[in-house]
Amino acid sequence: MTVATAAETSHLATARRDAVPLSVYVHLPWCVRKCPYCDFNSHRAPTDLPEDAYIEALLADWALATVDENRPIETVFFGGGTPSLFSAAAIGRVLDALDSRLGLARDCEITLEANPGTTEHDRFADLRAAGVNRLSLGIQSLDEDCLTALGRIHGAGEALTAIDDARAGGFEAMNCDLMFGLPGQDMDRAMSDIDQIIARDPGHISYYQLTLEPNTPFYRQPPALPEEDTVVEIFEQASERLRAAGYAQYEVSAWAKPDAACRHNDNYWRFGDYLGIGAGAHGKRTRADGAIERTARQRWPTGYMTVAGKPASIAETRLLDADDARFEYLLNGLRRRAGVSRSEYEQRTGLAWAALGEALAEPIDQGLVEFDAQGLRATDHGWRFLDTILAALLP
Repeated sequence: MTVATAAETSHLATARRDAVPLSVYVHLPWCVRKCPYCDFNSHRAPTDLPEDAYIEALLADWALATVDENRPIETVFFGGGTPSLFSAAAIGRVLDALDSRLGLARDCEITLEANPGTTEHDRFADLRAAGVNRLSLGIQSLDEDCLTALGRIHGAGEALTAIDDARAGGFEAMNCDLMFGLPGQDMDRAMSDIDQIIARDPGHISYYQLTLEPNTPFYRQPPALPEEDTVVEIFEQASERLRAAGYAQYEVSAWAKPDAACRHNDNYWRFGDYLGIGAGAHGKRTRADGAIERTARQRWPTGYMTVAGKPASIAETRLLDADDARFEYLLNGLRRRAGVSRSEYEQRTGLAWAALGEALAEPIDQGLVEFDAQGLRATDHGWRFLDTILAALLP
């Protein structure tokens, strides 16, 4: 048996790392008002938004994040918070810094989240000119009562106008976020929401159920929500209408027309790498030695801005062991309708395919997953029981 030398092992690890696509997540943490269901790291914006100071912090953070990194950037996502509170010039400064350090791929997908209630609609053209080529609009509902119950600051008319204005501003790639299972929502209201969004014909619709997350006002004082049977029926009927309109469900909560899937989110689901900058931003990176590293920045914006660019800004660093890597890969990968491929699994985790089959013996016997020499996917039945499948893989 031939034993690989240390140099050969190092070369193989680096080659595996270089084959993993790289994305960037930029967190902009402020909102006009915190929604009662939201558990993201977002904070009420001060009267005088510290845009310049925060952008300078991001640029310092970017210099720290890219030490020992040379892969080009395939996708960028500006999330929050409400990124549309920031000027197009500020977004452009960040994109210029990203491009000058690692380079944006020629077909780089650059997404920015926008709230219809905080966007000056003539700013869409400026954002497009700054390099943003995909918008994610937080519509959530087109029912005035539901929007009020959710604490949203926009109305249905503003949301529909935002879609039209974004197109007029040059955005062809667009996602609309829509929620179901809302306080006061019945079947008619839910179907009105989905029909109105379909009529506006965005290429991508994120359709997800409201959940009561810990540490939110909704969790502490739960609103009256529809019965579970009603929620299931809403989703099933909405799914039929989406399919009839030409949308395919490629992930648990993601529907897209051909060639309109979100590449950035798909990179998460496929265990790609991403550098996270900004207050509370998380990152996942395959190191040159093949180890998989997860990091998190300091959460509180003022504290983050004080130490950005210094090691003290990194609140957490964690290396994944084999069990962690296997579980985290499948936690996201099995959300995809297409499942995962053997080649990608072995490349991005460094783990053996046969051992995965052994770990999944029980879900395979139960008919929850299909596993062969080339791939793994949840069955139509198993897709409803992802938690059961993942329980068999818990480290």
